[in-house]
Amino acid sequence: MGAGCGSASAAPAALNPEIESFIEQLVTDHDFDRRELRRWFKHAHVQSGVLKAMSRPATARPWYEYRASQLTEARIRGGLDYWQRHADTLARASIEYGVPEEIILATIGIETFYGRNTGRNKVFDALVTLAFAYPPRAELFRGELEQFLLLTRELRLDPLRIKGSYAGALGVPQFLPSSYQRYAVDFNNDDRRDLWDDDDAIGSIANYYKSYGWQTGEPVIAALEQQTETAGDEFTLLLERGLKPHTTVAAIRRGGVTPAGPIADDALVCVFGAEDEAGMRYWIGFNNFYVITRYNRSVNYALAVHELAQELRRARYNGRSE
Repeated sequence: MGAGCGSASAAPAALNPEIESFIEQLVTDHDFDRRELRRWFKHAHVQSGVLKAMSRPATARPWYEYRASQLTEARIRGGLDYWQRHADTLARASIEYGVPEEIILATIGIETFYGRNTGRNKVFDALVTLAFAYPPRAELFRGELEQFLLLTRELRLDPLRIKGSYAGALGVPQFLPSSYQRYAVDFNNDDRRDLWDDDDAIGSIANYYKSYGWQTGEPVIAALEQQTETAGDEFTLLLERGLKPHTTVAAIRRGGVTPAGPIADDALVCVFGAEDEAGMRYWIGFNNFYVITRYNRSVNYALAVHELAQELRRARYNGRSE
């Protein structure tokens, strides 16, 4: 997810045997019109900018650089304005799905600057590029291309005109097409699941997080004391075991590192690090941190959503308006 990059065109995507086979699959499985599909694919262009962007995502920068680009005064001011304009919808989504308003809001803020930047790439071109000119993830993106065409048929949209991210993510929440099919909701009851509509976007993000197991009222992260000089091999092994909660606070203590605040020894957590200007910093991640990483697998992304959410909540309830 995440709104996209520039996309210089290269040669048209020829109707090679792989594309012809894909078209036949769409005709057989979903009753698409073969002639229309072939016309669309003849208009597709492989995007060199998409391939470059896949190799250097913004979230791959050091945490302190990424944080500085995301947690800006403009993004906080924009979030407060968006919260005021959509307060009722955010409150309803939070009650219905159990996800804090500020987490939903911060996700929209990081993804598209509150809907202002939903991407400049032609989604059909981007997905054709990734499905047929990017072997490492071709199978995944052929599935996304299939779901995109089903989505455009459902919404009665021209697939050649829709714009989104370099990875084919769509609308205010930057859902990939498969996420649209699974998690998008009609939150304004107009019989359309429209990701360019703020109400539907808010409800869909809340539904996404709930579907991945958001735990209402539970924490997201907790700091660890910077005692890495006392950390042993056990702590290093815990770091290597990923972001899904897999250990306990007691085990972290045995590894030579202490939580900065009171946390129950039997709490199920992960540990992770990110690069600060002074070196690596480490945190405990709870289930809700893992859930945010299901939206985008980057630690930097999840930290940015969490920290922006905290800033927005403080600003709104401390009476800050500008």
